[in-house]
Amino acid sequence: MPKTMPFLFPLLAAAGMTLTLCAHPAVAAPVKSIKIATQSPLSGDQSAVGVDIKRGAEMALEQLGKPLADLGFKVDLAPFDDQANPDTGVANAKRIVSDPAILAIVGHYNSGVQIPSSEVYHTSGLANVSPANTNPKVTTRGYSEINRIVGRDDVQGLVGADFAFSHGVKSVFVVHDKTAYGQGIAEFFKKRAEEKGMKVFGFEGTEEKANFDALLSPVIAGNPDLVYFGGMTFQAAVLFRQARERGYQGMFMSDDGFDSSDATKIAGQTLLDGTGTYYSTVSGPASVYPGTAKFIQDFKTKYNADPQPFAAQGYDCMAICLKAIENAAKAKNNEVPTRAEVAQAIRALKDFAGITGTFSFNAIGDPTVAQYFVIKVKSADPAKWSENTVVETLNIAPPK
Repeated sequence: MPKTMPFLFPLLAAAGMTLTLCAHPAVAAPVKSIKIATQSPLSGDQSAVGVDIKRGAEMALEQLGKPLADLGFKVDLAPFDDQANPDTGVANAKRIVSDPAILAIVGHYNSGVQIPSSEVYHTSGLANVSPANTNPKVTTRGYSEINRIVGRDDVQGLVGADFAFSHGVKSVFVVHDKTAYGQGIAEFFKKRAEEKGMKVFGFEGTEEKANFDALLSPVIAGNPDLVYFGGMTFQAAVLFRQARERGYQGMFMSDDGFDSSDATKIAGQTLLDGTGTYYSTVSGPASVYPGTAKFIQDFKTKYNADPQPFAAQGYDCMAICLKAIENAAKAKNNEVPTRAEVAQAIRALKDFAGITGTFSFNAIGDPTVAQYFVIKVKSADPAKWSENTVVETLNIAPPK
């Protein structure tokens, strides 16, 4: 206050006036709003798994978002429904990359959707962490933005064939759904089966969903020890049920696309008949991981259901994105990082402790070690799908 100011008060008082001194209010720091997207099938035949991938990511954001909030960030989830359709996934991807607030994406479920969609992410430098995509091409393109926390079909197919051989299978009929995922893993299975000396009676692709009579005729005639299906449960379960109804009593086997409680909704007791039904997967039931007990309980409390396969992986992918954004932000004085900085921070994570494992990425975005499981269907009750019996667990590094 200037030295002359006190002399004003008597003059103002004589005139019946007052003087109010106003301090400038403190200016609040601007909120730094960012988003993390998800893409998975939220509707249609594969929504049981796709919705829970989104839910897992949603839970991770709610439970692990505080460090970024403490840095002044507001992080929102931006979920997208890819409908298990490549065209829809690509259209969504274009919308996602056009929103500058989106710094990373968790997804997808189907490799056939992830591969074309991730071309869009790559072009825009947007980091993608996949909880479920297993086709080798997801990472072998060498894109610095694209990562996954699960294993690959060129290993999973071998795991399935090795298991079948070790359980006395000498002959097999292989069916696939003609997708990048289903045909790819079926081809790896077939190659390994032949290397092991198994007779492959047939290798057929089909997009049929309801009536497999024509395809089953050579299966019934040849009566192989095993029918293997590469693809998703909504086709495999119908095929397996109809094979049992026509009298086939051998073993069924599929891949992680089969890993959904919808299988028993469709095929029920027929999956338990004969010599049983098995599937290989890169994602065991959530209960097999030592770090998931709290996740399972929290999930059941929030959603009133057990988590479907890959829900816990959705949680871990979101956790990775959050930590990478935090690290990238701290590296630039808590400012909003660029997409490139987030992508670099994800690839730079070492021994990140998730609930389904500890993750480091190699030079192309594969986990340095991945788990593979072979599981036997235990019950015809869909509510008990998570209780299926794990008969084999393997830890395998990715191919070089």
